Amino acid sequence: MLKKRILLLIVIVAGGASGKAQELQAKVTILSQQIGTNVNKNIFTTLQTQLSNLINNRKWTGDVFQPQEKIQCNFLINLQSANDDNTYKASLTIQAARPVYNSSYQTQLVNFQDADFTFKYIEYQPVEFNENRVGGTDPLAGNLTAVIAYYVYIILGLDYDSFKLKGGATYFQEAQNIVTNAPEDRNISGWKSFDGNRNRYWLANNVTNNKLNVIHDFFYAYYRTGLDNIYSNETNARGNLLNALSRLQDFNQENPNTMILQFFMQNRSDELVGIFKKADPGTKARAREILAKLDVGSVTKYQTELK
Repeated sequence: MLKKRILLLIVIVAGGASGKAQELQAKVTILSQQIGTNVNKNIFTTLQTQLSNLINNRKWTGDVFQPQEKIQCNFLINLQSANDDNTYKASLTIQAARPVYNSSYQTQLVNFQDADFTFKYIEYQPVEFNENRVGGTDPLAGNLTAVIAYYVYIILGLDYDSFKLKGGATYFQEAQNIVTNAPEDRNISGWKSFDGNRNRYWLANNVTNNKLNVIHDFFYAYYRTGLDNIYSNETNARGNLLNALSRLQDFNQENPNTMILQFFMQNRSDELVGIFKKADPGTKARAREILAKLDVGSVTKYQTELK
């Protein structure tokens, strides 16, 4: 399948030797300030390199991405504690963006912190992901790559959805497969429905649940018919965005408190204010009304900036 991308984004169907071009340009950062001095912190430099190689050098799709087409993303691991058995507890912040057509602006695809990241790592251990054996031989070691691979597929799913209607379905299903086969250990959380209502289980559920399928229509409308047209026909694009957000509000009323809504809206307020701040009074008022319901934490900002 040919994936149609915008802004110098022409993706060729992978084949033969051309399949070497990977999809992501990820920066991996590991913060270890909270870890005691009894741990050799050179280990984390090695891990950082190994994770970078996993994300950037592994083929995750069947498409070929040219260098300028790679998805820009960041994986920030903030280590919080270390045990004597080389097990670490951390938070993981994932950020990814994609370009808006005919501009230098990068719009957010993902900006999310996963607070339930526990893994085992011994320096120079293989850091590989096998979708047929997600947990590996050691669940805690397997959780390291399972979590990373999961978010890679979430990023890919959102990116593909933003260029083609329901284009990310394959990658969301890959994320769901990781959830289904996730490592199990009493110290591992985030993969089960009972681990909380804002975790990896629920995110994958929301993007693969046919009952919530309209969310994919929203992604496409927001990015492709909205943002990608903002510099060629600002008024029309803004109208498309308002319609998309209105549909998202309907989605939220029918499916209250879904994780995917929070996931999308998180850290989105500046972009939305920028879009609607120059709108006509009627559009601005309607946007203010909708956004106040979708993003309760930013109500004051919308009321102040979209007067």
